[in-house]
Amino acid sequence: MIYIGTSGFSYDDWKGRFYPDDIDKKKMLDYYSRQFSCVEINSTYYAIPSPFTFVSMMRKSPPDFKFVVKAHKDMTHAGEAQPSAFEGFKASIQPVVEQGRLGCVLAQYPWSFKHTPENQDRLRQFKDMIRDIPTVIEFRNADWVNDETLHLLRELDLGFCSVDEPGLKGLMPRIAVATSEVGYVRFHGRNAKEWWQHEQAWQRYNYLYTPEELEEWVPKVRGLAEETSSTYLFFNNHYQGKSAQNARMFAGMLDLPLPEAPPAGTGSLGL
Repeated sequence: MIYIGTSGFSYDDWKGRFYPDDIDKKKMLDYYSRQFSCVEINSTYYAIPSPFTFVSMMRKSPPDFKFVVKAHKDMTHAGEAQPSAFEGFKASIQPVVEQGRLGCVLAQYPWSFKHTPENQDRLRQFKDMIRDIPTVIEFRNADWVNDETLHLLRELDLGFCSVDEPGLKGLMPRIAVATSEVGYVRFHGRNAKEWWQHEQAWQRYNYLYTPEELEEWVPKVRGLAEETSSTYLFFNNHYQGKSAQNARMFAGMLDLPLPEAPPAGTGSLGL
């Protein structure tokens, strides 16, 4: 099963491009979830929400719609493992787990998290604390791309997050690998000029993929789907709705059925 969507959905600059011009922010998820099969929730990296937040999200989306939730920063960026962060995070997503709506957890580590014995132990600690909740690891540093890493992830039953990003030194290469039953690809865009040097965070993700750039991922994604139970594809080039545009484009290239998109800036919410 292949699921496709975007990294986040609640963006004001999507109004008039993906959402109707006058949409209420409270109705964005309802609208979004009728266009895509899943969403990646990134706000949990900054703050762990109440379980009721996820209950509300599930009520605003179809019963087969999947949520992927990013791990809180204290779970991936702190010097030492923070048990309280893991417990709070797991309690937060429990309603999604119970309803079978959780795709997986995304644990994104910083570029400074390099391939060392100490950091390998941190991955083992993460697995011990997250337990049986399906989790995918996103490395930012290419130092992790080796057979030892893949063996460790398979041993721990942790997924590998494949990424598409600029071909800059030290960044992850564009490889597709399955190390668990969950396949995962994040498309960050290829804005090499503003990747390291930018005034606003959104500038890094201001990029629109061409069909030719996405074409190389078609056989890779199909290969992942053959090796896994579920494969998730998320576009993170979110500026001005480019991620939604590319997600729909790529879905067509993969022959994934999606509802017909209404014209930009229009469309009935059907509420």
